[in-house]
Amino acid sequence: MKVLLINGSPKAKGNTRIALDEMIKIFESEGVETELVHVGNKVVRGCIGCGQCFKRGQCVFDDIVNEVAPKFKEADGLVVGAPVYYGSPNGTVISFLDRLFYSTFTQYKFGKVGAGVVIARRGGTAAAFDVLNKYFAITGMTIATSQYWNMAYGLKPGDANQDAEGLQTMRTLARNMTFLMKSIAVGKEQFGFPEREEWIPTHFIR
Repeated sequence: MKVLLINGSPKAKGNTRIALDEMIKIFESEGVETELVHVGNKVVRGCIGCGQCFKRGQCVFDDIVNEVAPKFKEADGLVVGAPVYYGSPNGTVISFLDRLFYSTFTQYKFGKVGAGVVIARRGGTAAAFDVLNKYFAITGMTIATSQYWNMAYGLKPGDANQDAEGLQTMRTLARNMTFLMKSIAVGKEQFGFPEREEWIPTHFIR
């Protein structure tokens, strides 16, 4: 089992990293390989909907998105950690995920487990959490849950260490994610994945 973790915060060692590190400790104790990629300090432009990724097999903008795409393909689970800006994940994370998921559209993601983790001073976490989950849901990934919404609180770097419930939520999330990944692997081996129908894109044109 391998989990890819994305640190979407501009701060390499801020509260988002604290939350992800709490998960990494559990993953490693469960024998799950981890890789953490810091995306939040990169300049990541948004998707322009050019469709070139369908022809090229990767995004036309050759940056961190194309570096992470093969890691995403090989991973059994994906954790995206993001700070909350105005009730949403920060813009860098949104641009990164838009392009990562769109440019890997043809890659089969069913069976992978996804988890969004959000960090805020106080409000906006539930809305931001919902945004991250939509990337997993639209691609057939299984969404991992915890004992509460996957969030922790903190303003200044290090504040999240004081959020005992938030850190416990991260540990529970990592354990649940590990269980899901292992269960899916067993299910795939014993029963196989569900039959896939050919996609029927529906457009209403007058």
